[in-house]
Amino acid sequence: MKFIKKILLLLLVVCIIAQFFGPDKNEGELSSMDNFYADTNPPEDVKLILKEGCMDCHSNVTRYPWYSQITPVNYWMAEHVTDGKKHFNASNWENNSTKRKDHKFEELIEMVEEKEMPLPSYTWIHTEAKLSDGQIKAVVDWAKQVRFKYSLEPKPE
Repeated sequence: MKFIKKILLLLLVVCIIAQFFGPDKNEGELSSMDNFYADTNPPEDVKLILKEGCMDCHSNVTRYPWYSQITPVNYWMAEHVTDGKKHFNASNWENNSTKRKDHKFEELIEMVEEKEMPLPSYTWIHTEAKLSDGQIKAVVDWAKQVRFKYSLEPKPE
């Protein structure tokens, strides 16, 4: 029994020390979204949906709730944000070609229509991010308009 108590005490000490370390935060400037918004021109309702359901993981501007300070939750969140930005990063929108932008919107439509985004693990806590059928339609309609705009832009030869 003494051995188990020592192990538990050691684990407690390790957990306490781990709280002083954590991954880098994804805290950029809101202005990093300006190019994305100017290029895609989302209506206000869609902009709100994007803010509440997408941009924490798909931009350089992440809102961190209180529980993100707890190890190992902070590492789990950092991995989600890194992975989300790898697939779609609205803060670096201007660095993408028209072809890539169009493809990202094609993926966005597919993921939202199939209710794969926002992730269920995100909507458990962020219930405001769970999209209704009307919100899904609004996002998809906007995304299709953006894709149409990209289809009209001249392609590099």
